[in-house]
Amino acid sequence: MSEVSKPAGWEQARLDDVAQLVRGITFPTTAKGHEPGEGAVACLRTANVQADVEWDDLWYVPRDYVKHDEQYVQSGDVLISTANSYELVGKVARVKAPHQEASLGAFISLLRAEAGVCSTYFYYLMSSDSIQRAIREMASTTTNLSNVSGGKLKELQLLIAPSAEQTRIVEKLEELLSDLDAGMAELKAAQRKLVQYRQSLLKAAVEGSLTADWRAARTQTGEPQETGTELLQRILTERRARWEANQLARFAEQDKTPPKGWQTKYKEPVAPDTTDLPALPEGWVWASLDMLCEIQGGIQKQPSRVPVANKYPFLRVANVARGRLKLDDVHEIELFGDELARLSLCKGDLLIVEGNGSLSEIGRCALWDGSIANAVHQNHLIRARPVLAANEFIEAWLNSLRGIAKMTKLAATTSGLYTLSVGKISKIPVPLPPLDEQLAATSILSTTLGEQTLQSEEIDLALKQATAQRKNILKAAFAGQLVPQDPSDEPASVLLERIRTERSAEGKAITRKRGRQAKEST
Repeated sequence: MSEVSKPAGWEQARLDDVAQLVRGITFPTTAKGHEPGEGAVACLRTANVQADVEWDDLWYVPRDYVKHDEQYVQSGDVLISTANSYELVGKVARVKAPHQEASLGAFISLLRAEAGVCSTYFYYLMSSDSIQRAIREMASTTTNLSNVSGGKLKELQLLIAPSAEQTRIVEKLEELLSDLDAGMAELKAAQRKLVQYRQSLLKAAVEGSLTADWRAARTQTGEPQETGTELLQRILTERRARWEANQLARFAEQDKTPPKGWQTKYKEPVAPDTTDLPALPEGWVWASLDMLCEIQGGIQKQPSRVPVANKYPFLRVANVARGRLKLDDVHEIELFGDELARLSLCKGDLLIVEGNGSLSEIGRCALWDGSIANAVHQNHLIRARPVLAANEFIEAWLNSLRGIAKMTKLAATTSGLYTLSVGKISKIPVPLPPLDEQLAATSILSTTLGEQTLQSEEIDLALKQATAQRKNILKAAFAGQLVPQDPSDEPASVLLERIRTERSAEGKAITRKRGRQAKEST
């Protein structure tokens, strides 16, 4: 970061000038457990890095893996996620007071402010929008993971206020943000209640109780009805017919005669393992998602796809909430060759979140509404295009608690990111009622959930406005505009010089101690 304008008495410094950076511990997967025990210590990880540290879901590892005392978490420390999805890398949490003795895993680091730098000021500064963006920009991003090295973090440029002004800034921030945070907490509580209500309706729909009266009325007519098993056979026949039509079209495009036995290349979808699945209402049957849908992955955004020409709408994980789309911020991507024809979305497609930093959000899905033409999607979203089955019913199942449980069980985790895959999603079991009953269930759901959806959107808007307000408050704070400057304050330059002097003295003391120890050992 280049030199920036700074308020009187403030000073630009590297993160390494004002805080100690401590990397997490490393240990084999076999060493961790979810229960404390003798000789074990809690180990914080990316899932624990919330606004404040989340202490309810901890891993425990043998204490021997903690090699240095500074790797134990202390009050006032700031934890930072150094390996996560692009949206979450750099996320920070403050440690108000450790609930128990704890260290930290390899995918987060610890930042400990030096004396004279207020730890709360430092936390708010690190959580400000400009600093969070700077961290994401310095991160190295691969297919599933963004990583920021300790070396790069140490070079992060920060604006440091005089110590006395830091205190005034924190007091003002606490005053302004306490009411804002309380309002956001109320909104999130209302949001959770709506989610619980929605889940109760989804459960009733996918287990058959929502349409119990409908089934009873149909049974009384005595008319023969198509069963789920018969519908599944129709779907499988149509699925194969579509595959054969696509193959013949490719042969025609290439001006080739179909080779002998080409139909044998068709891969029959694998039926689900029903060992632990619950009993279904009469006329229903279990099927795998692969039996019901054409499933396809998305596009990885790379530097070669910078949208200069051939720009098309590009949906990301952030655009897919559970049961609805969020299209206020749609990016663009450049496509090549026949990619648009192969990858563009059709109205009614299911978009399923394949990768996320939170296990509870993995697999969330929504129906594509076709509101944006020629849209494609990123590799952390998977497209499922239903064949004859009602897409709304499949979406209801995937977003229900039982559907979520199936997907979270299949999810793998590496470096703090949970991922599925086309292969894993294909195996997910789906309850399949007769088509008429699917339509009846989704019709009831649509009517009942309509008002709830509007309420959810209102809460989302209020939360978004509160988040923007919080960003603006922090921006003003670290531009020197939240509280007045006092010319009598000791300038930050003196603070930084004192930190350098104290560090130098400590370094010399450590060197002398090591020298004495070396002489004694000889």
